[in-house]
Amino acid sequence: MQTENWQTLVKEQQFNDVLMEWNAKINLVSRKKLNVLDLIEDSKLFFKGISFKPGDRLLDLGTGGGFPGIVIAINYPETKLVLVDSIQKKIGVVKDVIKRLELTNCTAICSRAEELAKDPNHAGKYDYVTARSVTVLQDLCLYAKPLLKQGGKLVTVKGGDISGEIHKTRKLDYVKNIEKMKFGDRILIIVEFI
Repeated sequence: MQTENWQTLVKEQQFNDVLMEWNAKINLVSRKKLNVLDLIEDSKLFFKGISFKPGDRLLDLGTGGGFPGIVIAINYPETKLVLVDSIQKKIGVVKDVIKRLELTNCTAICSRAEELAKDPNHAGKYDYVTARSVTVLQDLCLYAKPLLKQGGKLVTVKGGDISGEIHKTRKLDYVKNIEKMKFGDRILIIVEFI
């Protein structure tokens, strides 16, 4: 259940503040940005592609500074999240955000998707894999599928012309269905696997 109340708004503002504090030290988002409120709002597009149920497990692949993982953790406290990035300094920031915002429903680990797929603690354990600005859709499918439970879904947000990516992804023999929803110049994509 989404908790859109003043506490959620306070936590989102705290997330913004902590991230901007870190961004002055290490490059997480464009140095020109005065805040990340637009990235927080962009991350909320994922809410439209996920049927959140208490106890769902979600892996945010290539979380970077915590998008969309931290935003999901703030808004859906009953969801269990693992935020993953292959860059240790980014995971260090995300761990600091989790600690300072007192988010008890998520953890952050430094790893690559290929390594997690070999780990019995992660392989086939997730209801959803999310990714924002990570790689082309067909590669995302390759990384996400081994991490998902039977019936699990990949949810990603993209921009621009992605018709070529979708065409190539539809040809993958383990892709069952691709649903896309357009929101302005952003496209939410939900991939179901066989």
